[in-house]
Amino acid sequence: MLADDHPILRAGLRTLIDAQPDMHVVGEAGDGAEAIERAQALKPDVIIMDIAMPKMDGLEAMRRIRDLGLPCKMLALTMHAEAEYLFKVLEDGGSGYVLKQGVDSDLFEAIRTIIAGNVFLYPSATRLLLSRYLEGNTDEERDEYGKLSEREREVLKLTAEGYSSQEIADQLILSPKTIETYRSRLMQKLNLHHRSELVRFALRRGLLKANGG
Repeated sequence: MLADDHPILRAGLRTLIDAQPDMHVVGEAGDGAEAIERAQALKPDVIIMDIAMPKMDGLEAMRRIRDLGLPCKMLALTMHAEAEYLFKVLEDGGSGYVLKQGVDSDLFEAIRTIIAGNVFLYPSATRLLLSRYLEGNTDEERDEYGKLSEREREVLKLTAEGYSSQEIADQLILSPKTIETYRSRLMQKLNLHHRSELVRFALRRGLLKANGG
């Protein structure tokens, strides 16, 4: 599904994507609020979401789609090259971002990367993650991570990668309620209170797989 407030850009993206043998655009939205409605109705595998849109921006729309537990992978589309945007996208439920000026060369790789369960990163963002990891990987954090069971570590990693409780449950052959119990327990052990804190912890620990660029 495409979510962008520029009809010409959506039309161009639709043409590019529909030309791929394994991809098809099932719907479009012109703003963040419409993107949420269309996502609920269509339940697409992937949503390509512009960050800057009227009524509701793409980051807020991604947060709400994530909180609804929809089985969608989300890829942000942006003009901004700053690697800092990566953190906002990951914290809000996305699995990476593509620069609008790099759509022709990067879009299909990005889509296939996130469908495979990985995070799509540009080289500049990868370097930033590495520096953050080295800066934040304290002895105290290593001790905290060591308190987690293997199952809690799996839930931590999959949650940080943007999977919903249902998707994690399907992968680990457990119930969504059990996954939520593991998540609650690991967040208590790590003294984390929000998903954004969990994502930052996973980034600093180097737990996210990075492809792309």
